Amino acid sequence: MMIRKTTMKIRTARSLTSALALAMGALALSACEVRRDGTEEDPAADPTEEPVAGETGAGATPTPSPTPTETGSIIREDLATDAPEESEPAEPIEVVIPMPGGAEVDAAAQRVLVNVLSSDAMDEDWPIVLGGHTDSSGNDQANLRASRARAEAVAAWLVEYGVDDDRIEVIAFGEQNPIAPNALPDGSENEQGRRRNRRVDLRIAPPARPNPSPTPSASRTPAD
Repeated sequence: MMIRKTTMKIRTARSLTSALALAMGALALSACEVRRDGTEEDPAADPTEEPVAGETGAGATPTPSPTPTETGSIIREDLATDAPEESEPAEPIEVVIPMPGGAEVDAAAQRVLVNVLSSDAMDEDWPIVLGGHTDSSGNDQANLRASRARAEAVAAWLVEYGVDDDRIEVIAFGEQNPIAPNALPDGSENEQGRRRNRRVDLRIAPPARPNPSPTPSASRTPAD
């Protein structure tokens, strides 16, 4: 009786062992199917697929960044291209403004003054010297007044067109500095020469630097 029970227990254990083995085998096959299915459906897991340029993540090839040498050369090239050109310095100007009809700035005088306004010297902070002149007719005092009136008329025209009054200096010369003869060789009046002498000389230039006064040399005391 005991032998029969023992035999039945052994058979039961064998049956349970076989069932457990079959269950374990089924689970292993299911896991393999799952892993195989996941590998086939996931394209990122395919080792034969090449990564797309610019993508990040495992297996992606990074885009090379410019080296410091390349960046520096580009900057130097831009700086060399955008370098400002050096402008030439302004030149002083001296012009003659004809004023044969008195202290009136007529059309001929205005044409000269318009060119003066557009000159490079006018853009500088240089003084503007206006010298008024007359012909030799009349007395000295009357000619001085007439020459000053001519220069002041030109100064007023410049100020009206935006020139700073502090830059302008007016000098009355009268008949002292003619640029043409006032009389012909026979002593008669030279009307053309007189018309040329009735004028205003305009000069724009840097101010003259005063000459430094010489320093006295130190006197030597004779040795005892």
